[in-house]
Amino acid sequence: MIPDSFKQELLHRVDIVDVIERYVPLKKGGANYSACCPFHTEKTPSFTVSPTKQFYHCFGCGVHGNAISFLMEYQGLGYVEAVKDLAESVGMKMPAFEPRTKKPEGGPDLYEIMERACEYYREQLKATPRAIEYLKGRGLTGKIAARFGIGYAPDGWQNLEGVFPNYADKALKDTGLVIEGEDSGRRYDRFRDRIIFPILNQRGSVIAFGGRVLGDGEPKYLNSPETPLFEKGRELYGLAQARLAIRAVGRAILVEGYMDVVALAQHGVEYAVATLGTATSATHIQKLLRQTDEVVFCFDGDAAGRKAAWHALEVSLPHLADNKTMRFLFLPPEHDPDSFVREKGKEAFEKKLETARPLSEFFVEELMGRVELNTHEGRGRLVHEAKPLLKQISARTLQLQLIQRIAATAHLDAGQTARLTEELTEARLAAPARGMDRAGQAPELRLVRILLQCLIAKPALAKELSAELVDQQSLEARALIAVAEFCRESPEVEGNIVVDHFQGTEFHNLLESNQAALLDTKLEAEHLEVDFRGALERLQDKQRHLRFEALRVKPGRTPEEETEMLRLLRERNQVPASQSNNAIISGSRSTP
Repeated sequence: MIPDSFKQELLHRVDIVDVIERYVPLKKGGANYSACCPFHTEKTPSFTVSPTKQFYHCFGCGVHGNAISFLMEYQGLGYVEAVKDLAESVGMKMPAFEPRTKKPEGGPDLYEIMERACEYYREQLKATPRAIEYLKGRGLTGKIAARFGIGYAPDGWQNLEGVFPNYADKALKDTGLVIEGEDSGRRYDRFRDRIIFPILNQRGSVIAFGGRVLGDGEPKYLNSPETPLFEKGRELYGLAQARLAIRAVGRAILVEGYMDVVALAQHGVEYAVATLGTATSATHIQKLLRQTDEVVFCFDGDAAGRKAAWHALEVSLPHLADNKTMRFLFLPPEHDPDSFVREKGKEAFEKKLETARPLSEFFVEELMGRVELNTHEGRGRLVHEAKPLLKQISARTLQLQLIQRIAATAHLDAGQTARLTEELTEARLAAPARGMDRAGQAPELRLVRILLQCLIAKPALAKELSAELVDQQSLEARALIAVAEFCRESPEVEGNIVVDHFQGTEFHNLLESNQAALLDTKLEAEHLEVDFRGALERLQDKQRHLRFEALRVKPGRTPEEETEMLRLLRERNQVPASQSNNAIISGSRSTP
């Protein structure tokens, strides 16, 4: 992990307004800045940036974060890449923890080597009519070939020797450009007589190549091996070229091949990306969901395509959100995206996209197809198959709806299915119908939110909070205790780091929303402490009341318990009404 102290120092040195204005024009309005959100389409600005609190929040789509998360969301960078980008912009050196060194100390720049190889392959394409005719035969123009940097690796064993005079350089092997025979030690070019597709990282740097054989040789497609620059399970072909189109359309299509991406772009469908000879990974899903709210998986309609789609669904479950959409499109068996769009055109392909099935529908129908629903055993197996999958779903509303659907199909009520999944309790499922119970819980939940927002605004207050005061059945209460523990361990920590620290946990979205609520408040330090201590006093008073009532109805109280009752009564009567009420009055300033 990157030390919190480093991240805090980094966020001190950068100004979030400056970072965001590199990409999005901001307009000053009062204490904050605003713009039309860069992450969804809107006409009225709802994207707000706070220079004093150093975070942004969109009141339209809910996107939220600090300077680090903005680079992750906007540029599609990984966490370490975003931190590194920011650190470099202010002259800070990354901690020594970084696991993958892209440029060995004192060694060659591997990115530069890949760029030189890419230029060589592009020049070779221009001089090779056979390769040009192949691409024309696939319906590609020179313009689209240039956009994707497509090139050609000529036949022959050591053509790169003319590009890199030191052909024995270790860096050529490190980048995967050459292969060294295990027995002979003789080197030769990895790519020979192949159309070359450069693979770019999210910054637009060449990190690997894919090669498509021109004739009937095997393998038809050949990728660079894993290198210090390239992890195929983390990268998506075409993402650098598709990013702007994905944001403009609000949708990304995930396909399986280079030619699918390039052919779709040739016909004006510019928001497709492809995996690199691997199954869809969780990292692929996370990268795409940073770019858009809708992902369509486009697979062949055969058994292999459906298997790939089911795997994509499984790895997506922990990353679903109720404001995100995953859909699945199965093309006719005789087509892949490349052949379909070339034969039928853009309009037909996009019309086909509209028929893509929602993840929820694919999920239920696939599971139902595996069992005999007309038998008790089959319906039992349905629940058994669904159980581990339902538990992984991070989108709570979708999870609840799928539990109810599976329950109805298995002839169970939702409460029974919830107990089987060990995920949602019967009380949680029934809560919407229990207005009185929910209303009874509201005051305490409101106090917990006040405490949580105060801790985010001023983490040093954590030393005053005791875990015993809070009933930890709610997510908010568990988050409050976790945040307080973290703040006590790191007394100098600041609110932005508190939220960042819990990234990837069940508390992260909740902490973001509570931090965003601070945009609507004018919490001065003295008000904040009054709110915090007032909420604490209210919780203490409630705890005293509950204990007093428990003792009052207890038969055969001991003398010690009688004494305790008198103490509790005295303590409760000593709490000034104005102090108790103050938490409610001031709390209204800091509670959404």
